[in-house]
Amino acid sequence: MEKIYPVLLGGDLNCYNVARAFHEAYGVKSVAFGRYAISATKYSSLIDFTIEPKIDTDEVMLRVLKDYAAKHTDGRLILFGCTDDYAAMIIRHKAELPMYTCPYTDESLVAPLSRKAEFYEICEKHGIPYPATVVLTETVSQNELSEDKLGFPYPIIIKPSSSVDYWKHSFDGMKKVYIAKSPADAEKIIAEIYASGYPEKMILQEFIPGGDASMRVFTAFSDSKGKVRAMCLGHTMVEEHTPKGLGNHAAIVTEDTESFPLTMKLKALLEDLKYTGFSNFDIKYTGSGDDFRVFEINLRQGRSNMYMTAAGLNVAKLATEVYDSEGEDCVFCSKEHFWHHVPKSVAYKFTEDPTLVDKAKALAKAGEETSSLWYTPDIFKNPLRFACVFEQLRRQKKKFEIYYPKK
Repeated sequence: MEKIYPVLLGGDLNCYNVARAFHEAYGVKSVAFGRYAISATKYSSLIDFTIEPKIDTDEVMLRVLKDYAAKHTDGRLILFGCTDDYAAMIIRHKAELPMYTCPYTDESLVAPLSRKAEFYEICEKHGIPYPATVVLTETVSQNELSEDKLGFPYPIIIKPSSSVDYWKHSFDGMKKVYIAKSPADAEKIIAEIYASGYPEKMILQEFIPGGDASMRVFTAFSDSKGKVRAMCLGHTMVEEHTPKGLGNHAAIVTEDTESFPLTMKLKALLEDLKYTGFSNFDIKYTGSGDDFRVFEINLRQGRSNMYMTAAGLNVAKLATEVYDSEGEDCVFCSKEHFWHHVPKSVAYKFTEDPTLVDKAKALAKAGEETSSLWYTPDIFKNPLRFACVFEQLRRQKKKFEIYYPKK
């Protein structure tokens, strides 16, 4: 088999999950470039990490990737971006990186899909349900934010239409998603975001009741011809609740994908767009029948992509062996598996659905359980990595005690 060179941009949990997938599939070490060291990948024997302070600029990224490729012409180069910014940069420059396999979509789809306002228009066309939504382009008065004007009651959800643009304009108290309890509250949040310099649209949405266990994560993989070749559904147990980590999955149980009500609609949407590479959807169950609502699409593998690898759809193998392959077959994950990146005790304690906790415990007892960070080949005879992972898991316990909403 030809040599495989995984090249990753970033250093977070997403990066570690991808590197672990390559190690599990091919026994290879990945190379990663990031602006600074991050605990998720620190001291890992799976990754050769290089600090490049300006790797998040197009010029430096291209230089680094071309230099690395020039020195590794004896094998297959697979490129992964592990944040929205890095994935967007790869998409912008795919044509300049023909020496790499880049499992991401084309630049023409970035604007309509990454901006939530335009994405919802595409969902409307394909009959995919999403929360009732109002789009703003500027700060408005409390009168314009009344329940009568919006068409749905408070509390409401407020979030930027373009996450990529939003995170470029940091400010104190910045959150991934906001909950406004009144028109006055909404006016204050919107004004603060626009005052930061954020230039895009704002999304105001109906609040769909239900905790973390009402969420679903749905990952698809499309080949280079735009055919969906793999799909995996995860039932969220619990999410992170730190201000900047809010909404990141902390524990997931995979469920049968083909029987999920939105699977075929999402497949049709992706194939209609000729979408290529990884896509990742955030979805919430309303609590009524088969009524699920799609919140957004991420144009890359999700941060929690190990849930998919652990359930049998290894993300590294998809990028390496399926992306450029011939075929139209699609694998729908049907295996139940319990994935987590926080201690099991945290997942059990803070998951509000006792039935889901029981399922996770049964899967763990049956050996169908994976912890992203607790990977034996990486911590065995690697005391620094062992200590780093142990400390990360200890801190997760403390974070949940501090930030998880008190009843």
